[in-house]
Amino acid sequence: MSVIFPTFDEMLHPHRAPADLRAAADAARSSDPLSPLNLFNIHWLNPRTGEINHLVMPAEVTGVDATIVVMVAKDFPTGSHKVGPAYSVLAEHYVLGKIEPGKHTLVFPSTGNYGIGGAWVGPRAGFRSMVILPEGMSRERFEMIEHYGATYIKTFGSESNVKEIYDECKRLAREQPESIRILNQFSEMGNYRFHYYVTGNTIVELERTLSARLGTRGISAFCSAMGSAGTIAAGDRLKQVFPHCKVIGLEPVQCPTLYNNGYGSHEIQGIGDKHVTWIHHVTNMDGLACIDDMEALKITQVFTDPVGIETLIRHFGVKESDATAIAETFGISGVCNLIGAIKTAKHFSFTSRDVIVTVATDNNERYRSVMQWMNQRYGPLTEAEAICRIRSILHHQKTDWYQDGTPDNRRRWHNLKYYTWVEQQGKTVEELNAQLDPEWWLGEQAKVTELNHKIESLRG
Repeated sequence: MSVIFPTFDEMLHPHRAPADLRAAADAARSSDPLSPLNLFNIHWLNPRTGEINHLVMPAEVTGVDATIVVMVAKDFPTGSHKVGPAYSVLAEHYVLGKIEPGKHTLVFPSTGNYGIGGAWVGPRAGFRSMVILPEGMSRERFEMIEHYGATYIKTFGSESNVKEIYDECKRLAREQPESIRILNQFSEMGNYRFHYYVTGNTIVELERTLSARLGTRGISAFCSAMGSAGTIAAGDRLKQVFPHCKVIGLEPVQCPTLYNNGYGSHEIQGIGDKHVTWIHHVTNMDGLACIDDMEALKITQVFTDPVGIETLIRHFGVKESDATAIAETFGISGVCNLIGAIKTAKHFSFTSRDVIVTVATDNNERYRSVMQWMNQRYGPLTEAEAICRIRSILHHQKTDWYQDGTPDNRRRWHNLKYYTWVEQQGKTVEELNAQLDPEWWLGEQAKVTELNHKIESLRG
Protein backbone atom coordinates (compact mmCIF):
# COMPACT_ATOMS: atom_id res chain seq x y z
CA MET A 1 0.00 0.00 0.00
CA SER A 2 1.43 3.39 -1.00
CA VAL A 3 -0.68 5.27 1.58
CA ILE A 4 1.15 5.93 4.85
CA PHE A 5 -0.90 5.36 7.99
CA PRO A 6 -0.49 7.34 11.24
CA THR A 7 0.02 5.45 14.50
CA PHE A 8 -2.08 5.95 17.62
CA ASP A 9 0.88 7.87 19.08
CA GLU A 10 0.95 10.18 16.06
CA MET A 11 -2.76 10.87 16.42
CA LEU A 12 -2.18 11.75 20.07
CA HIS A 13 1.00 13.75 19.37
CA PRO A 14 0.97 14.85 15.70
CA HIS A 15 4.46 16.38 15.98
CA ARG A 16 5.90 12.88 16.41
CA ALA A 17 5.14 12.06 12.77
CA PRO A 18 8.11 12.40 10.39
CA ALA A 19 8.71 16.10 9.77
CA ASP A 20 8.14 15.89 6.01
CA LEU A 21 4.84 14.08 6.50
CA ARG A 22 3.73 16.57 9.15
CA ALA A 23 4.47 19.54 6.91
CA ALA A 24 2.75 17.95 3.93
CA ALA A 25 -0.33 17.10 6.00
CA ASP A 26 -0.57 20.64 7.34
CA ALA A 27 -0.48 21.99 3.79
CA ALA A 28 -2.99 19.44 2.48
CA ARG A 29 -5.61 20.37 5.08
CA SER A 30 -6.70 23.40 3.06
CA SER A 31 -5.11 22.84 -0.36
CA ASP A 32 -6.26 19.23 -0.91
CA PRO A 33 -8.83 18.04 1.69
CA LEU A 34 -9.28 14.69 -0.08
CA SER A 35 -5.57 13.84 -0.08
CA PRO A 36 -4.52 10.73 1.90
CA LEU A 37 -2.03 13.00 3.66
CA ASN A 38 -4.96 14.25 5.72
CA LEU A 39 -4.95 10.94 7.58
CA PHE A 40 -2.24 12.68 9.61
CA ASN A 41 -4.75 15.41 10.51
CA ILE A 42 -6.79 12.97 12.60
CA HIS A 43 -6.01 14.56 15.96
CA TRP A 44 -7.49 16.91 18.57
CA LEU A 45 -5.19 19.88 17.97
CA ASN A 46 -6.50 23.18 16.64
CA PRO A 47 -4.98 23.64 13.16
CA ARG A 48 -4.60 27.39 13.70
CA THR A 49 -3.15 27.52 17.21
CA GLY A 50 -1.63 24.06 17.68
CA GLU A 51 -3.34 23.80 21.07
CA ILE A 52 -5.83 21.14 22.12
CA ASN A 53 -9.15 22.11 20.57
CA HIS A 54 -11.52 22.92 23.41
CA LEU A 55 -14.00 25.50 24.64
CA VAL A 56 -14.50 26.52 28.27
CA MET A 57 -18.20 27.25 28.49
CA PRO A 58 -19.13 30.60 30.05
CA ALA A 59 -20.99 30.31 33.35
CA GLU A 60 -23.50 32.79 31.92
CA VAL A 61 -24.55 29.99 29.56
CA THR A 62 -24.36 26.93 31.81
CA GLY A 63 -25.77 28.47 34.98
CA VAL A 64 -23.59 26.24 37.22
CA ASP A 65 -20.47 26.88 39.30
CA ALA A 66 -18.55 23.91 37.93
CA THR A 67 -16.34 24.51 34.90
CA ILE A 68 -17.66 22.69 31.83
CA VAL A 69 -15.07 22.11 29.13
CA VAL A 70 -16.11 20.98 25.65
CA MET A 71 -13.69 19.11 23.40
CA VAL A 72 -14.16 20.56 19.90
CA ALA A 73 -14.23 18.07 17.02
CA LYS A 74 -15.21 20.25 14.07
CA ASP A 75 -11.64 20.58 12.76
CA PHE A 76 -11.11 16.86 12.22
CA PRO A 77 -11.24 15.75 8.58
CA THR A 78 -14.99 15.40 7.78
CA GLY A 79 -15.82 17.81 10.65
CA SER A 80 -16.26 15.12 13.31
CA HIS A 81 -13.95 13.10 15.54
CA LYS A 82 -15.77 9.93 14.40
CA VAL A 83 -13.35 9.86 11.49
CA GLY A 84 -10.81 8.69 14.10
CA PRO A 85 -12.60 5.42 14.93
CA ALA A 86 -13.34 4.83 11.23
CA TYR A 87 -9.63 5.12 10.51
CA SER A 88 -8.56 3.05 13.54
CA VAL A 89 -10.91 0.18 12.71
CA LEU A 90 -9.75 0.19 9.07
CA ALA A 91 -6.06 0.37 10.02
CA GLU A 92 -6.35 -2.48 12.51
CA HIS A 93 -8.04 -4.71 9.94
CA TYR A 94 -5.41 -3.83 7.36
CA VAL A 95 -2.31 -4.50 9.49
CA LEU A 96 -3.85 -7.80 10.62
CA GLY A 97 -4.32 -8.87 7.00
CA LYS A 98 -8.13 -8.94 7.06
CA ILE A 99 -8.74 -6.47 4.21
CA GLU A 100 -7.02 -5.72 0.91
CA PRO A 101 -7.39 -2.67 -1.38
CA GLY A 102 -8.89 -3.51 -4.75
CA LYS A 103 -10.32 -6.75 -3.42
CA HIS A 104 -12.66 -5.74 -0.61
CA THR A 105 -15.48 -3.24 -0.30
CA LEU A 106 -15.62 -1.84 3.22
CA VAL A 107 -19.08 -1.42 4.74
CA PHE A 108 -19.54 1.09 7.55
CA PRO A 109 -22.85 0.59 9.44
CA SER A 110 -23.74 3.92 10.99
CA THR A 111 -26.34 6.50 11.91
CA GLY A 112 -24.16 9.28 10.58
CA ASN A 113 -20.75 10.54 11.61
CA TYR A 114 -18.93 7.19 11.67
CA GLY A 115 -20.35 6.43 8.23
CA ILE A 116 -19.21 9.83 6.96
CA GLY A 117 -15.81 9.06 8.47
CA GLY A 118 -15.73 5.72 6.69
CA ALA A 119 -16.77 7.36 3.43
CA TRP A 120 -13.76 9.66 3.78
CA VAL A 121 -11.18 7.19 5.16
CA GLY A 122 -11.87 4.22 2.86
CA PRO A 123 -11.18 5.92 -0.48
CA ARG A 124 -8.18 7.77 1.00
CA ALA A 125 -6.71 4.36 1.87
CA GLY A 126 -7.53 2.89 -1.53
CA PHE A 127 -10.71 1.00 -0.65
CA ARG A 128 -14.21 1.05 -2.08
CA SER A 129 -16.51 2.17 0.72
CA MET A 130 -20.22 1.81 1.38
CA VAL A 131 -22.24 3.28 4.24
CA ILE A 132 -25.43 1.75 5.63
CA LEU A 133 -27.57 4.28 7.48
CA PRO A 134 -31.25 5.04 8.15
CA GLU A 135 -33.22 7.00 5.57
CA GLY A 136 -34.36 9.49 8.23
CA MET A 137 -30.92 11.04 8.78
CA SER A 138 -30.22 14.62 7.69
CA ARG A 139 -29.86 15.41 4.00
CA GLU A 140 -26.37 16.79 4.60
CA ARG A 141 -25.10 13.39 5.77
CA PHE A 142 -25.96 11.67 2.50
CA GLU A 143 -24.45 14.53 0.52
CA MET A 144 -21.16 14.26 2.41
CA ILE A 145 -20.94 10.52 1.85
CA GLU A 146 -21.27 11.02 -1.89
CA HIS A 147 -18.79 13.91 -1.88
CA TYR A 148 -16.12 11.73 -0.29
CA GLY A 149 -16.47 9.07 -2.98
CA ALA A 150 -18.49 6.38 -1.20
CA THR A 151 -21.89 4.86 -1.87
CA TYR A 152 -24.70 4.27 0.59
CA ILE A 153 -27.77 2.15 1.25
CA LYS A 154 -30.71 3.68 3.11
CA THR A 155 -32.47 1.47 5.62
CA PHE A 156 -35.85 1.98 7.27
CA GLY A 157 -36.35 4.46 10.09
CA SER A 158 -34.20 6.97 11.92
CA GLU A 159 -31.59 7.15 14.65
CA SER A 160 -32.76 4.23 16.79
CA ASN A 161 -33.33 1.75 13.93
CA VAL A 162 -29.96 0.00 14.15
CA LYS A 163 -31.42 -3.51 13.91
CA GLU A 164 -32.36 -2.76 10.29
CA ILE A 165 -28.76 -1.67 9.60
CA TYR A 166 -27.46 -4.94 11.01
CA ASP A 167 -29.90 -6.92 8.89
CA GLU A 168 -28.69 -5.16 5.74
CA CYS A 169 -25.07 -5.86 6.66
CA LYS A 170 -25.88 -9.54 7.08
CA ARG A 171 -27.53 -9.61 3.67
CA LEU A 172 -24.54 -8.04 1.96
CA ALA A 173 -22.08 -10.36 3.70
CA ARG A 174 -24.19 -13.39 2.82
CA GLU A 175 -24.60 -12.46 -0.85
CA GLN A 176 -21.03 -11.21 -1.43
CA PRO A 177 -18.84 -13.10 1.04
CA GLU A 178 -15.64 -12.74 -0.99
CA SER A 179 -15.76 -8.98 -1.43
CA ILE A 180 -17.72 -7.46 1.47
CA ARG A 181 -16.07 -6.67 4.80
CA ILE A 182 -18.17 -5.15 7.58
CA LEU A 183 -16.37 -2.63 9.82
CA ASN A 184 -18.94 -2.40 12.59
CA GLN A 185 -18.33 0.54 14.92
CA PHE A 186 -20.68 -0.99 17.49
CA SER A 187 -18.50 -4.07 18.00
CA GLU A 188 -15.00 -3.22 16.70
CA MET A 189 -12.59 -2.52 19.53
CA GLY A 190 -10.58 -0.21 17.28
CA ASN A 191 -13.32 2.32 17.97
CA TYR A 192 -12.82 1.86 21.71
CA ARG A 193 -9.03 2.04 21.42
CA PHE A 194 -9.03 5.33 19.50
CA HIS A 195 -11.03 7.08 22.20
CA TYR A 196 -9.38 5.36 25.15
CA TYR A 197 -5.89 6.19 23.93
CA VAL A 198 -6.17 9.29 21.72
CA THR A 199 -9.18 11.14 23.15
CA GLY A 200 -8.57 10.05 26.74
CA ASN A 201 -4.88 10.97 26.83
CA THR A 202 -5.57 14.25 25.02
CA ILE A 203 -7.93 15.22 27.85
CA VAL A 204 -5.30 14.16 30.41
CA GLU A 205 -2.88 16.59 28.78
CA LEU A 206 -5.54 19.29 28.54
CA GLU A 207 -6.09 19.07 32.31
CA ARG A 208 -2.58 20.41 32.89
CA THR A 209 -3.42 23.51 30.86
CA LEU A 210 -6.74 23.93 32.65
CA SER A 211 -5.23 23.60 36.10
CA ALA A 212 -2.56 26.20 35.29
CA ARG A 213 -5.06 28.64 33.77
CA LEU A 214 -8.11 28.13 35.97
CA GLY A 215 -6.61 26.91 39.21
CA THR A 216 -8.62 23.68 39.14
CA ARG A 217 -7.33 20.22 40.03
CA GLY A 218 -8.14 17.07 38.10
CA ILE A 219 -11.24 16.06 36.16
CA SER A 220 -14.38 15.46 38.23
CA ALA A 221 -16.56 13.97 35.48
CA PHE A 222 -16.59 12.98 31.84
CA CYS A 223 -20.00 13.03 30.13
CA SER A 224 -20.77 11.47 26.76
CA ALA A 225 -23.89 10.36 24.97
CA MET A 226 -23.73 6.88 23.49
CA GLY A 227 -24.19 6.08 19.82
CA SER A 228 -21.57 3.42 19.25
CA ALA A 229 -20.30 4.20 22.79
CA GLY A 230 -16.82 4.85 21.43
CA THR A 231 -16.31 8.36 22.80
CA ILE A 232 -17.21 7.36 26.34
CA ALA A 233 -14.17 5.04 26.32
CA ALA A 234 -12.09 8.16 27.01
CA GLY A 235 -13.57 7.96 30.50
CA ASP A 236 -11.76 4.68 31.11
CA ARG A 237 -8.43 6.44 30.65
CA LEU A 238 -9.50 9.44 32.74
CA LYS A 239 -10.48 7.22 35.67
CA GLN A 240 -7.03 5.61 35.58
CA VAL A 241 -5.37 9.03 35.92
CA PHE A 242 -8.02 10.76 38.05
CA PRO A 243 -9.48 8.00 40.28
CA HIS A 244 -12.36 10.17 41.49
CA CYS A 245 -13.49 11.06 37.96
CA LYS A 246 -17.06 9.99 37.29
CA VAL A 247 -17.98 8.58 33.87
CA ILE A 248 -21.55 9.56 32.95
CA GLY A 249 -23.41 8.15 29.95
CA LEU A 250 -26.23 10.02 28.25
CA GLU A 251 -29.17 8.85 26.16
CA PRO A 252 -32.43 10.38 24.89
CA VAL A 253 -35.51 10.47 27.10
CA GLN A 254 -37.37 9.23 24.03
CA CYS A 255 -35.14 6.12 23.76
CA PRO A 256 -34.03 5.28 27.33
CA THR A 257 -32.47 1.89 26.62
CA LEU A 258 -30.13 1.61 29.58
CA TYR A 259 -32.32 3.72 31.86
CA ASN A 260 -35.37 1.46 31.83
CA ASN A 261 -34.98 -0.96 28.90
CA GLY A 262 -36.80 1.64 26.81
CA TYR A 263 -37.05 2.14 23.07
CA GLY A 264 -38.36 4.66 20.59
CA SER A 265 -37.47 7.17 17.89
CA HIS A 266 -35.85 10.50 18.68
CA GLU A 267 -34.21 13.53 17.05
CA ILE A 268 -30.67 13.58 18.50
CA GLN A 269 -28.77 12.26 15.52
CA GLY A 270 -25.71 10.17 16.41
CA ILE A 271 -26.82 8.73 19.78
CA GLY A 272 -29.52 6.54 21.31
CA ASP A 273 -29.31 3.55 18.99
CA LYS A 274 -31.70 1.33 20.97
CA HIS A 275 -29.15 -1.23 22.11
CA VAL A 276 -26.09 -1.58 24.32
CA THR A 277 -23.04 -1.82 22.13
CA TRP A 278 -20.39 -4.52 22.46
CA ILE A 279 -17.59 -1.98 23.01
CA HIS A 280 -19.40 -0.10 25.80
CA HIS A 281 -17.67 -0.62 29.16
CA VAL A 282 -20.89 -0.19 31.11
CA THR A 283 -19.52 -1.69 34.32
CA ASN A 284 -17.18 1.31 34.55
CA MET A 285 -19.96 3.93 34.33
CA ASP A 286 -20.80 5.95 37.43
CA GLY A 287 -24.07 7.38 36.22
CA LEU A 288 -26.60 7.69 33.43
CA ALA A 289 -28.72 10.69 32.46
CA CYS A 290 -31.47 11.02 29.87
CA ILE A 291 -31.82 14.18 27.76
CA ASP A 292 -34.99 15.38 26.05
CA ASP A 293 -34.42 15.55 22.31
CA MET A 294 -36.44 18.73 21.78
CA GLU A 295 -34.45 20.50 24.48
CA ALA A 296 -31.26 19.61 22.60
CA LEU A 297 -32.70 20.86 19.29
CA LYS A 298 -34.04 24.07 20.81
CA ILE A 299 -30.68 24.99 22.33
CA THR A 300 -28.90 24.08 19.09
CA GLN A 301 -31.18 26.58 17.38
CA VAL A 302 -30.33 29.25 19.98
CA PHE A 303 -26.59 28.61 19.65
CA THR A 304 -26.57 28.77 15.86
CA ASP A 305 -29.27 31.32 14.96
CA PRO A 306 -28.13 34.98 14.67
CA VAL A 307 -30.93 36.03 17.03
CA GLY A 308 -29.81 33.51 19.62
CA ILE A 309 -26.17 34.52 19.33
CA GLU A 310 -27.07 38.19 19.77
CA THR A 311 -29.21 37.26 22.79
CA LEU A 312 -26.28 35.51 24.45
CA ILE A 313 -24.21 38.67 24.03
CA ARG A 314 -26.74 41.39 24.81
CA HIS A 315 -28.93 39.75 27.44
CA PHE A 316 -26.63 37.25 29.18
CA GLY A 317 -23.34 39.12 28.92
CA VAL A 318 -21.45 36.47 26.99
CA LYS A 319 -18.34 37.81 25.29
CA GLU A 320 -18.74 38.19 21.55
CA SER A 321 -15.74 35.92 20.95
CA ASP A 322 -17.25 33.22 23.16
CA ALA A 323 -20.66 33.51 21.49
CA THR A 324 -19.02 33.15 18.06
CA ALA A 325 -17.07 30.12 19.24
CA ILE A 326 -20.27 28.52 20.58
CA ALA A 327 -22.02 29.09 17.25
CA GLU A 328 -19.17 27.38 15.41
CA THR A 329 -18.79 24.47 17.83
CA PHE A 330 -22.11 22.77 18.49
CA GLY A 331 -24.23 20.27 16.65
CA ILE A 332 -27.23 18.53 18.21
CA SER A 333 -25.40 15.75 20.04
CA GLY A 334 -22.87 18.28 21.39
CA VAL A 335 -25.72 20.27 22.93
CA CYS A 336 -27.07 17.02 24.36
CA ASN A 337 -23.66 16.45 25.97
CA LEU A 338 -23.66 19.99 27.36
CA ILE A 339 -27.09 19.51 28.93
CA GLY A 340 -25.88 16.22 30.39
CA ALA A 341 -22.85 17.97 31.90
CA ILE A 342 -25.14 20.57 33.51
CA LYS A 343 -27.34 17.80 34.92
CA THR A 344 -24.23 16.09 36.27
CA ALA A 345 -22.96 19.26 37.95
CA LYS A 346 -26.29 19.63 39.71
CA HIS A 347 -26.72 15.95 40.56
CA PHE A 348 -23.35 15.75 42.33
CA SER A 349 -23.44 19.34 43.70
CA PHE A 350 -20.17 20.17 42.00
CA THR A 351 -18.52 23.48 42.89
CA SER A 352 -16.14 25.90 41.21
CA ARG A 353 -13.30 23.49 42.05
CA ASP A 354 -14.76 20.84 39.74
CA VAL A 355 -14.17 20.36 36.01
CA ILE A 356 -16.55 18.42 33.78
CA VAL A 357 -15.36 17.47 30.30
CA THR A 358 -17.64 16.60 27.41
CA VAL A 359 -17.46 16.57 23.59
CA ALA A 360 -18.99 18.49 20.70
CA THR A 361 -18.91 15.66 18.18
CA ASP A 362 -19.58 17.90 15.17
CA ASN A 363 -21.05 21.32 14.48
CA ASN A 364 -24.20 22.63 12.84
CA GLU A 365 -22.97 22.35 9.24
CA ARG A 366 -24.68 18.96 8.83
CA TYR A 367 -27.91 19.98 10.56
CA ARG A 368 -28.97 23.10 8.66
CA SER A 369 -31.90 21.21 7.18
CA VAL A 370 -32.92 20.19 10.72
CA MET A 371 -32.79 23.82 11.84
CA GLN A 372 -34.99 24.74 8.87
CA TRP A 373 -37.43 22.10 10.09
CA MET A 374 -37.29 23.68 13.57
CA ASN A 375 -38.15 27.08 12.08
CA GLN A 376 -41.11 25.57 10.30
CA ARG A 377 -42.32 23.76 13.41
CA TYR A 378 -41.78 26.48 16.05
CA GLY A 379 -41.45 29.62 13.95
CA PRO A 380 -38.43 31.90 13.61
CA LEU A 381 -36.44 32.34 16.81
CA THR A 382 -37.14 35.55 18.74
CA GLU A 383 -35.13 37.18 21.52
CA ALA A 384 -37.88 36.40 24.05
CA GLU A 385 -37.90 32.74 23.03
CA ALA A 386 -34.10 32.53 23.16
CA ILE A 387 -34.09 33.99 26.69
CA CYS A 388 -36.77 31.54 27.78
CA ARG A 389 -34.86 28.56 26.41
CA ILE A 390 -31.55 29.51 28.02
CA ARG A 391 -33.19 30.00 31.38
CA SER A 392 -35.55 27.02 31.36
CA ILE A 393 -33.40 24.41 29.60
CA LEU A 394 -29.88 25.33 30.72
CA HIS A 395 -30.05 27.45 33.88
CA HIS A 396 -32.97 25.52 35.38
CA GLN A 397 -32.13 22.09 34.02
CA LYS A 398 -33.60 19.45 36.33
CA THR A 399 -31.86 16.42 37.79
CA ASP A 400 -34.67 14.04 36.86
CA TRP A 401 -33.96 11.05 34.61
CA TYR A 402 -30.69 10.34 36.43
CA GLN A 403 -29.39 6.97 37.62
CA ASP A 404 -26.28 6.25 39.66
CA GLY A 405 -23.93 3.45 38.66
CA THR A 406 -24.77 1.11 41.51
CA PRO A 407 -23.56 -2.52 41.28
CA ASP A 408 -27.09 -3.62 40.39
CA ASN A 409 -27.47 -0.99 37.68
CA ARG A 410 -24.08 -1.76 36.17
CA ARG A 411 -24.89 -5.46 35.99
CA ARG A 412 -28.30 -4.71 34.47
CA TRP A 413 -26.73 -2.47 31.84
CA HIS A 414 -24.27 -5.25 31.01
CA ASN A 415 -26.98 -7.90 30.83
CA LEU A 416 -28.81 -5.91 28.15
CA LYS A 417 -25.97 -6.74 25.75
CA TYR A 418 -27.20 -10.33 25.64
CA TYR A 419 -30.23 -9.62 23.48
CA THR A 420 -28.30 -7.97 20.66
CA TRP A 421 -24.96 -9.71 20.74
CA VAL A 422 -25.71 -13.29 21.78
CA GLU A 423 -29.20 -13.73 20.38
CA GLN A 424 -28.68 -11.75 17.14
CA GLN A 425 -25.02 -11.16 16.35
CA GLY A 426 -23.30 -14.47 17.10
CA LYS A 427 -21.38 -13.72 20.29
CA THR A 428 -21.27 -16.41 22.98
CA VAL A 429 -22.32 -16.15 26.62
CA GLU A 430 -18.71 -16.87 27.54
CA GLU A 431 -17.52 -13.89 25.50
CA LEU A 432 -20.17 -11.71 27.12
CA ASN A 433 -19.29 -12.82 30.65
CA ALA A 434 -15.59 -12.19 29.97
CA GLN A 435 -16.35 -8.46 29.77
CA LEU A 436 -17.29 -8.48 33.47
CA ASP A 437 -13.59 -8.89 34.29
CA PRO A 438 -11.67 -5.57 34.28
CA GLU A 439 -8.67 -7.46 32.91
CA TRP A 440 -10.55 -8.00 29.63
CA TRP A 441 -10.66 -4.25 29.08
CA LEU A 442 -7.04 -3.77 30.16
CA GLY A 443 -6.05 -6.36 27.57
CA GLU A 444 -7.85 -4.45 24.82
CA GLN A 445 -6.19 -1.21 25.90
CA ALA A 446 -2.74 -2.81 25.86
CA LYS A 447 -3.06 -3.78 22.18
CA VAL A 448 -2.34 -0.17 21.18
CA THR A 449 1.42 -0.76 21.57
CA GLU A 450 1.45 -3.77 19.25
CA LEU A 451 -0.73 -1.98 16.70
CA ASN A 452 1.60 1.02 16.72
CA HIS A 453 4.51 -1.27 15.82
CA LYS A 454 2.53 -2.96 13.04
CA ILE A 455 1.47 0.38 11.51
CA GLU A 456 5.07 1.65 11.62
CA SER A 457 6.32 -1.54 9.97
CA LEU A 458 4.23 -0.73 6.89
CA ARG A 459 6.61 2.16 6.17
CA GLY A 460 9.53 -0.17 5.63
